[in-house]
Amino acid sequence: MKTRILTTINEIEKHHQVKIVYACESGSRAWGFPSKDSDYDVRFIYVHKKDHYLSIDPVGVGKKRDVIELPIDDLLDMSGWELTKALKLFRKSNPPLLEWMHSPIVYYTAFSTMERMKQLEKDIFAPHSCMYHYLNMTRKNYREHLQRDQVKLKKYFYALRPVLASKWIEQFNEFPPLEFQTLLENMIPEGKVKSEIERLLKRKMAGDELDKEAPISLINEFLHEEIIRLEAYAKTMNCALPDPTEKLDTFFRETLDEVWQG
Repeated sequence: MKTRILTTINEIEKHHQVKIVYACESGSRAWGFPSKDSDYDVRFIYVHKKDHYLSIDPVGVGKKRDVIELPIDDLLDMSGWELTKALKLFRKSNPPLLEWMHSPIVYYTAFSTMERMKQLEKDIFAPHSCMYHYLNMTRKNYREHLQRDQVKLKKYFYALRPVLASKWIEQFNEFPPLEFQTLLENMIPEGKVKSEIERLLKRKMAGDELDKEAPISLINEFLHEEIIRLEAYAKTMNCALPDPTEKLDTFFRETLDEVWQG
């Protein structure tokens, strides 16, 4: 599959006249719990030629799209963001973008772009913003999918992963790792809740993720209590951060020079 992904990257660069600087896995494979038939969710960041940016209409306006999306097939879902779009989201400490940056599965990297973005992250990461993002995910999935008479097994992980990510931010004040197993090992003490989650994880990876069954009260109670506790904690977090726009503007210009030199 990596060969196919790298071939597709080369085709995208030629067809769209861009340079891709980074491509990674973003879905269940990056989270560490793919099922037997999981597809590949590849996300990438790309850069246009300099002249594309030097016009009266900025990228993202009108016909100047800031995304590239390939048709989805049964095995590969591949799409990317243009660099200025990515940097605007980076400025907001956008969790999906940060997840790309922290993906444990990197298919392609070129130039110094991603290394430099990771160096800038310490000055841009907004714990409160990411905390609210993950808590909203947990709350939404908990209310919409786990409060029914019959629950799909995989829906538990769409609530558990973000709540564990929130707990990581609370404890370490840094962006959480993507791997579910790492979050589980560090955020849940040994006991009944952890054992039940580990049992569910084995079933999901064995292919039982679409099975429906009665709600698991132990996990639902854990989620309910953590949502309430973490929401209260989030309200106490310091939201003040310096504006990183000037640094990102400089980074963008230097990236253009590096990517398109000569």
